[in-house]
Amino acid sequence: MTVCYAPCPVVFDLDGTLIDSAPDIHAAVNAVLRDEGARQLTLDEIRGFIGGGVDLLWQRVVAATGLPAARHRDFLASFMSRYSRSTGLTRLYPGVAEALASLLDRGHPLGICTNKPMQPTRAVLDHFGMTDLFAVVIAGDSLGERKPHPAPLRAALQQLGAAPEDPQAIYVGDSEVDAETAAAVPVPLMLFTGGYRKTPVSQLPHHTAFDHFDELPALIERVVTA
Repeated sequence: MTVCYAPCPVVFDLDGTLIDSAPDIHAAVNAVLRDEGARQLTLDEIRGFIGGGVDLLWQRVVAATGLPAARHRDFLASFMSRYSRSTGLTRLYPGVAEALASLLDRGHPLGICTNKPMQPTRAVLDHFGMTDLFAVVIAGDSLGERKPHPAPLRAALQQLGAAPEDPQAIYVGDSEVDAETAAAVPVPLMLFTGGYRKTPVSQLPHHTAFDHFDELPALIERVVTA
């Protein structure tokens, strides 16, 4: 089944797709909780909270810890002061660097569409030397809407040259939010199974699922017609 014509733009989610950033997010959240005398959250709890942006993350943290919801903005500001440049615990998923290099070698324009704010997005891309790999980066605070609204992904695709009315492109993500976003545009989703997804793969709409980034370039080539 052909879903895209070469050169086919490929846009990636970031957290849970290209990078495992949960340990840095976990550390920054717990630093705020320590300051507030609240209970510490586990890494697994934080993984379950990631995906909708930092505002939703902190709504979930406040609900889980019993902190006063009226101080949401204070907690968020304290978190961002720690998290904006936190990269020391974040890791690329295996095979990511090689997969991105392969796709670029094959002529695919690459982009990022993430709900992560722009400052920590840029910090982590710089940390891993990946900034120049992506022709466009749309972050959680780039527009008035965040995923799963289709506007951020549509903006990324259009900046990569995809037609607004019929974007011939591929989105790569890991989560329920990514599946909903891709379906709303619509574009095919390549679903990375090793991220922060909570729903069984069979219950998420996707074109192809993959377990390791070594698989991705060949999977993309199978659905691209020159």
